[in-house]
Amino acid sequence: MKKFVLSAALLFSALAGNAEGISSPSGMVKLDFELTKDGRLAYQVDYKGTPVINPSTLGLELKGATSLMDGFKVVKTSTSTFDETWQPVWGETKDIRNHYNELLVELEQPSTTRFMNIRFRVYDDGVGFRYEFPQQKNLVYFVIKEEHSRFAMTGDHTAWWIPGDYDTQEYDYTESKLSEIRGLLQGAVSDNASQTVFSPTGVQTSIQLKTADGVYLNLHEAALVDYSCMHLNLDDKNLVFESWLTPDAQGNKGYMQSPCHTPWRTVIVSDDAREILASNLILNLNEPCKYDDTSWIKPVKYVGVWWEMIAGGKPWAYTFDLPSVKLDDTDYSKVKPNGIHPANTANVKKYIDFAAEHGFDQVLVEGWNTGWEDWFGNSKDYVFDFVTPYPDFDIKYLNEYAHSKGVRLMMHHETSASVRNYERHMEAAYRLMNKYGYNSVKSGYVGNMIPRGEHHYGQWMNNHYLYAVTEAAKHKIMVNAHEAVRPTGLCRTYPNLIGNESARGTEYEAFAGNKPFHTTVLPFTRLQGGPMDYTPGIFEMDINKLNPNSHTHANTTLARQLALYVTMYSPLQMAADLPENYERFMDAFQFIKDVAVDWDDSRYLEAEPGRYITVARKAKGTNDWFIGCTSSEHGHASTLKLDFLDADKQYIATVYADAKDADYKTNPQAYVIREGIVSPKTVLKLKAASGGGYAISIMEVKDKSVLKGLKRLSGNI
Repeated sequence: MKKFVLSAALLFSALAGNAEGISSPSGMVKLDFELTKDGRLAYQVDYKGTPVINPSTLGLELKGATSLMDGFKVVKTSTSTFDETWQPVWGETKDIRNHYNELLVELEQPSTTRFMNIRFRVYDDGVGFRYEFPQQKNLVYFVIKEEHSRFAMTGDHTAWWIPGDYDTQEYDYTESKLSEIRGLLQGAVSDNASQTVFSPTGVQTSIQLKTADGVYLNLHEAALVDYSCMHLNLDDKNLVFESWLTPDAQGNKGYMQSPCHTPWRTVIVSDDAREILASNLILNLNEPCKYDDTSWIKPVKYVGVWWEMIAGGKPWAYTFDLPSVKLDDTDYSKVKPNGIHPANTANVKKYIDFAAEHGFDQVLVEGWNTGWEDWFGNSKDYVFDFVTPYPDFDIKYLNEYAHSKGVRLMMHHETSASVRNYERHMEAAYRLMNKYGYNSVKSGYVGNMIPRGEHHYGQWMNNHYLYAVTEAAKHKIMVNAHEAVRPTGLCRTYPNLIGNESARGTEYEAFAGNKPFHTTVLPFTRLQGGPMDYTPGIFEMDINKLNPNSHTHANTTLARQLALYVTMYSPLQMAADLPENYERFMDAFQFIKDVAVDWDDSRYLEAEPGRYITVARKAKGTNDWFIGCTSSEHGHASTLKLDFLDADKQYIATVYADAKDADYKTNPQAYVIREGIVSPKTVLKLKAASGGGYAISIMEVKDKSVLKGLKRLSGNI
């Protein structure tokens, strides 16, 4: 700590004196910019008069050219104010305010006659900044060797982090001091289909931090377009994070052509954890919606033929008789089916019937198309064609049957990380979807990338992910991309990007299990950039009952699985378990049927990263509210005031809570349900068990006769 203070003091002493400062609209957040005596860029961020980012330098190192690190002079500075309220196509709230003060610093590097600007936007909940390169003669095409954006911490903060990796975010979170990351990182790395850990102190964004004084900080990026994904590398001696970009196959980290700019680097700050969760800073730093017509973009609640494979050990492949497949030559009519392939016509019909009976919009079917026999691990270019079904999947009949029931099928495109092959077939695949009435696709990028040597989070791949989304929009198709780069708010600009995975989801409950606190961390980290297709709703926690070869147990209670539909925001929500498991607990399943997927209002009632989150959300176009609480292994006791309800309306609440003896390890399926009348004056006391939670539906009552016989809910539940 003493060394760090000295470093900050030395940086202050080197400042040249041409300082500029700008505060947020309320004055809570203040940013100071200054050049050092040798022309380096430096900034500092204060929150309520106290530094939260100590003096930190900025710059870019170029390949084969003088770098943009120092030797600058300020040409001009200007400030402006912006204030608007915009409405997302879907979201946590109906209206979002975008209110900031801006500082634009125009710079020249006289020795090279090159120009670069730094644009800062200061909000009441944080700061965003980016590098901009105006059109000019001496900086046209250039290659970034590394970006050196620094974030100097003010102390040895508590952090919730996952290892820095160019290819996956599917890690459990670790809670530790910054100084402890080096000693813990190797143990935090678990196996994945594709992974490239780059440093013993490298972490991924979004990273959540908490100071000893109770200030919460979040570091991430916004509007990642035509650039490499940013990670953070920690200088753990001086407690300074520095940006670390994902390289391409040649080791380069960005190909630029002016005029251009980088993504925004973001710092969200508050002394109230709830305000971190409620922040719209990252969305606000993205461009407005690019589409004139968004009427075809609709939130989705779905079921699917997936958990049978993930947890039940059933194959995506049609046959076991083919050691390899060449799609143009393989004749599936001449091979023996394995007989346990779930993506077959009869089985999918059952899911369609279940979806129709219980009001679900769509049914996801994975393993419907030819090629799964040797899809993974072979660095194979031509894996799938995305249009040819297996003999046991009648694509025409099933889509017609689904539509007759008021349900759609959801398409699945697993690329096996062969990106050139996917782009080769993309237009035909989207046309097939249009032909049969599909309007959403779950895409996947499992494995090492082809082109070989590229990474999941490099500039080339980031451009591909956005290309897939914009091409899908031409066909009025929504995209849910798995194994893609983590979101940075691009769903504002391209709202048909309705979901992403890009983190360790429910599937790991069928493998090694997730830490009990996992879902109390994700909203502070992964969900800062956009919603996650977490696939909740698991009612059978003993995976051995689905797959005799498995000895895994899901680390959750049943009540917490209900709460996830509220705490893990997404306009795309799956009821992931098998229909027969829901049929065993139909009274609890009612919450999944009732809960909305689009919202007019969201209130974060309680929050502490790694401990608990309690959220109340108002369903779009209604007066109905839903509440969810998830806890860590420590459990949580809530005292809930329902003062957000309208005083002139009548409500019935149904509470789905952990039973007194519930525990995620020993008694996960123990729950209680209570129903009664509530009002804005109602106060409820509830307990979430270890690894547990609770969910509440609060429905407006327009016919007072239904209130007869019901008591008022209050006190302990």
